[in-house]
Amino acid sequence: MDIKKIRMLLKRDEGTKLDFKQKIDALTEGGKKELAKDVSAIANSRGGRGYIIVGVEDKTKRIVGIDDYQFKEEQIQQIISSRCEPPIPVSIDFVIYQSKKIAIITIYDGGQKPYQLRENGAFCIRRGSTTDTMRKEELISCLQENLSINIETMPIINSDISSLDLNMVNRYLLNKGILVNDENRFGLMDNAGITFIERDYNKRRVTLGGLLVFSHVNSIYLPHNMIKIINKLNNNSDEVIIVQGNLLNMLDRVEEFLKEICPANYPIVAVHEAVKNAILYRDYTIFYKEIEIIVSYNSVSVISPGNLLYSNETNAHNYLKRNMWIYDKLIALDDRKRFIKSGRGFARMKKAFIKYGKVIFVDSKNDNTFKVIFPGIKNYI
Repeated sequence: MDIKKIRMLLKRDEGTKLDFKQKIDALTEGGKKELAKDVSAIANSRGGRGYIIVGVEDKTKRIVGIDDYQFKEEQIQQIISSRCEPPIPVSIDFVIYQSKKIAIITIYDGGQKPYQLRENGAFCIRRGSTTDTMRKEELISCLQENLSINIETMPIINSDISSLDLNMVNRYLLNKGILVNDENRFGLMDNAGITFIERDYNKRRVTLGGLLVFSHVNSIYLPHNMIKIINKLNNNSDEVIIVQGNLLNMLDRVEEFLKEICPANYPIVAVHEAVKNAILYRDYTIFYKEIEIIVSYNSVSVISPGNLLYSNETNAHNYLKRNMWIYDKLIALDDRKRFIKSGRGFARMKKAFIKYGKVIFVDSKNDNTFKVIFPGIKNYI
């Protein structure tokens, strides 16, 4: 690693992909456990490659250096490969910097997340500059992002097929060119991932995606499938509107409400684009957050649970599409063809407000949310 890169890393603060250590104890059991935990946590955190720089005080970033006998590359490689599952690709560079020897451990994005510790099966992650154990929803999200599971086709406990709108199901299958009758309907629903048979009980359950797309009463099982609209335009008190139901119906109802409260010349179509993206790409494994729309004179915000997912491919500039199973169903069901217009949604949002201010996009890793903040309605009154 060249000196220019090292200088750049030392200017940064510790975070999810960077850790400074004064020393590493590669000989004791406790030291080996700590190293494996830190490496796996950095590897599991979102982003590209990460770094542990050894021989630097973590608070002051003062260069203290390491001794020649402190550890060798083979020791580090052996600790990581024997204690992490699957093995995490790392490399170690020893560099003389400010007349002292430091070590840079580079942790690559190996594409096999999530990594776990073999000793206790734990999955670790970085929260800012701290290493911690993954929460349940973080683990599920990580598995989904790396295509280890398809969360939309997971059955929901105690769900019942009577909650589905079978007319919507029939319309989806017919739009896919599949003829439906009483004999093949339920088999087709199982094959499409809308329902799932519990073999032990011979009971048919509805999947997460099946409820989201085809059920008007999915809030019984999925209370987090909600859009909360906070209308701050009322001088007396905030008006709160709760929208629930199947995803297409929710999208239509939000559009109607925005038309009611916003001036006729306000670019509602751009805000609706953000709501559409939130419905489609939100992280449905986050069961304690809903989509929020906050309407005020100064700004209109659309807040969606879950960060953007970015491609790891070289030179790729597009974000990845979460919930492709849902995407397929909405394309087939939406008569208005709103979901076919994929790509350049951010550019369309910006263009709609070009005369009145900036549209701000905030991908917040701390809150695990994605926010679109539009100029408020004050310029349109």
